[in-house]
Order: sequence, then C-alpha cells, then structure tokens
Amino acid sequence: MFTGLMLNTWIAATAVAVIAGVTGFFAVLRGSTFAAHAIPNGAFAGAAGASLLGLDPFAGLAVFSLAGALGIAGLSRRSRPDVATALTFVMMLGVGALFVSWSSQYAQEAYSLLFGEVFGVSAEEVLPILVFGALSVAAIVVMFRPLMLSSALPEIAEARGVPARRMELAFLLVMALATSMTVPVVGALLMFSLMIGPAAAARSLTARPALAMALSVVIALVTVWAGIAISYRSNWPLGFFVGVIGAAFYLAGRAYAAARRRLAVRVPAVP
Repeated sequence: MFTGLMLNTWIAATAVAVIAGVTGFFAVLRGSTFAAHAIPNGAFAGAAGASLLGLDPFAGLAVFSLAGALGIAGLSRRSRPDVATALTFVMMLGVGALFVSWSSQYAQEAYSLLFGEVFGVSAEEVLPILVFGALSVAAIVVMFRPLMLSSALPEIAEARGVPARRMELAFLLVMALATSMTVPVVGALLMFSLMIGPAAAARSLTARPALAMALSVVIALVTVWAGIAISYRSNWPLGFFVGVIGAAFYLAGRAYAAARRRLAVRVPAVP
C-alpha cells in the first residue's frame, strides 16, 4: 500500500487535502461554495480544447480555471454572485460540450477530470501539485488578515480600506490556482468534496478562525487517508468514500454544535 505508485498517491492526496482544507475554509466562510464547484468542473473545457490542439491538458485547464475566476469576479459587479457564478459555469460547460463533440476519443479523459486517477499518479505529476499547492497556501497566508476581515465583516473591511471586490478576485484566483493542478489527479468532484465537507465540519466545531482552518486541514487529511485505505482494500471508488466520510464529519460537527448550544442554555438555569 505504501510502495511504488501508491507512494505517489499518498503524497499527492496529502498535498491536495492541505490545499483543500485551507482554501475550503474561506470558500465556506465567504459563501463561495458554488464557485468552488463551478471553477474546477467548468475548467475541463480548457483541457478538452488543449487536447484537440495537441497541447498539454494542464495548460488548458489552468487557462480556463483563471478565466472562470475572472468571469465570476467580473460578472459579480453587475449581478448577484450566485447568478454570475452560474452564468460562467454554464458558459464553460457549453464550450466544453462543443470541444468534446469534436473528438470522440476524449470521453475517457473527461471522466478522469471529473473523478480523477488518484491511484495512477506518476512522479512527474506530484511535483506540480506540490509547487502550485505551496503557492496557493502561501498566498492565503499572505492575505490572511484582510481576507478574513472581508469574509467575516465586509462592511468593517470596507471602512478600513480593504477593497471587497479585489479580495474576492484574489481569492477566486487562488482557488483557480489550487484546483488547476489538482483536478487532473484527484478529479473535480473529489476536490470539491474535500474543499467543502471538512471546512463546513470545522466551522461547526469552533468559531476561532485559525483553529477552524487547522481543523479543516486535519479533517481533510483524515478523510482522504481513510478513503484511500478503504478504497484500496475494497476496490470501491475513492470518491464514494471521500464523499461519505466528509458528510459524516459534517453531521458529527453539527450534532456537536447542537449539543453544545443545548448545554449552554441549560447551565444558567442551574441554581
């Protein structure tokens, strides 16, 4: 389980879990979960177009991820964020459908982009994940304070000179950077599950931002590690276990938060 290509699987999955835990925390906090779904899923059109032109699918994926982030940020200025995200997503899916229709040999690659090939990660694919993952996490660390302020208290952030639109664009670009190199390995759906489930569970457990982000990373690591081990033994899809384990963590977090609230209500009543 820890030799050969499986060692690359563990390394890549660990890096992806860290990336997803950090970026997913802010995606949940900012209410940008739809964008976290739209950018990696819609960017497969770029990979399809690059394959038709004989180029590296990674390049096409990166270009369309960045274009999707810019499209969402630009349309959000004149419409609601969810509408802007939906319009960008639909447009990217339409372009992807056109590219796929021009080539009957792209079906398998499209399936891989959606569900990933985490058990077939090569050594050449590990390095880009580590590099771009480190860059995306470093960007989050650099803009942590203004990003946190604009996410939790946007009015106060504006009063203190933190431009909300610029922070939104910066975060979307970081999300595009984080997903562009991880989607071909773990798949768009698996990346989305790792970004949202652990982060939502962490926010249910604590209101402290730094602790919640750390818990998001830990839960994402436990989720993907357990999913790989069980999938390897059972030969069932990894995405199934990641989705189920992530949902279980979230339900457990909500149950803990509800129990804590009931306890807080009862304690003052005790003489």
